[in-house]
Amino acid sequence: MSPGLARVVWPAAVALALLALWQGGVMAFDVPAFLLPSPLRVAQALLADAGLLWAALLNTLKVTLLALACATVLGVLIAFAFVQSRAIETALFPYAVLLQVTPIVAIAPLIIIWVRDATASLVICATLVALFPIIANTTLGLRSVAPGLLAYFRLQHASRWQTLVRLRVPSALPYFFGGLRISSGLALIGAVVAEFVAGTGGTGTGLAYQILQAGYQLNIPRMFAALALITLTGVALFASMAGLSRWALGGWHESEAALE
Repeated sequence: MSPGLARVVWPAAVALALLALWQGGVMAFDVPAFLLPSPLRVAQALLADAGLLWAALLNTLKVTLLALACATVLGVLIAFAFVQSRAIETALFPYAVLLQVTPIVAIAPLIIIWVRDATASLVICATLVALFPIIANTTLGLRSVAPGLLAYFRLQHASRWQTLVRLRVPSALPYFFGGLRISSGLALIGAVVAEFVAGTGGTGTGLAYQILQAGYQLNIPRMFAALALITLTGVALFASMAGLSRWALGGWHESEAALE
């Protein structure tokens, strides 16, 4: 079995075994659906409420992708500023850490009050959650250049821009993509948490709102179906970022070439 196929087959086998154990346990102990629905009941709810849940998934995914894009652009620009000036990094990096350690549930209500547009407020909340890994990893990558190469660029009187584009950016790409894989999941978490805090209703509702509604109605199979969609979305986002990293780095960098 090839390594690429093994990375798919073995996790899938473990997932099937866990689902079978879950189904068997629910049937053996006759657990009621309002306490713990079986995987089959969750699948039935997913099919029965497909229109409602998939529309909610699209709304959550829209917020997640917008937040990830914003976090990527802002994080890279801030990292570029940090690497160009130690004074800027020293002055501003503690505030980036402050954003990371501040619980989003504490500041999300303020953002939702200040920003009238519901989608924009959710995107801002999710962006704040996903921003720090991009800043930290990209900054680390931009500074992790070989001293010999950096001395050679200086010997050749390379400008700051030439050093950044031709030396620092290629060296930082593995770190950047590592941060991107982390931030993709954090953007989804931020979007879901912001939806919980906002409690938005109407046509623009996301999966978090569907979970809240299912809980109020004691429709636990629908709640688990929404949770399953969130989980699968997170896995898909991580896999997409990993695939993007392999596409960008696989042909030349040892971090990805070693996996071929």
